[in-house]
Amino acid sequence: MKLIPAALIAATLATPAAALEPLSQEKYINDRLIAARIADRIRRTCPSIDGRILYAYGEARKLKRYAESKGYSRAEIDAFLDSRPDKQRIYAVAEDYLTRQGAKAAEPESFCRIGRQEIARNTVIGSLLVAK
Repeated sequence: MKLIPAALIAATLATPAAALEPLSQEKYINDRLIAARIADRIRRTCPSIDGRILYAYGEARKLKRYAESKGYSRAEIDAFLDSRPDKQRIYAVAEDYLTRQGAKAAEPESFCRIGRQEIARNTVIGSLLVAK
């Protein structure tokens, strides 16, 4: 009879305390990916702002390590990053943010203004950008 409680304890310890939420719902990861997309749009549209490409690459690697440390497998991470619906969602959130901040496709300076503000405020977005 003592084996049953021991087996239950072993089974309990072998399972994760809580199931992982889908990567598409993991706030920290999604917020960073959205910030990266916003920074990318700014650097591609604004002629006076560049991206800190090497820094961004390092941040992307840190984000992947973060996901792995939370228990997500490389396959789960790759599937999330390759997911067209998730990319579309991230891009849409980024575009919405830019629009709310006053970005206009026909006005590159509107992207520059947002970029300068993000850099000055030292946001995650701003940390991925540098003024030329």
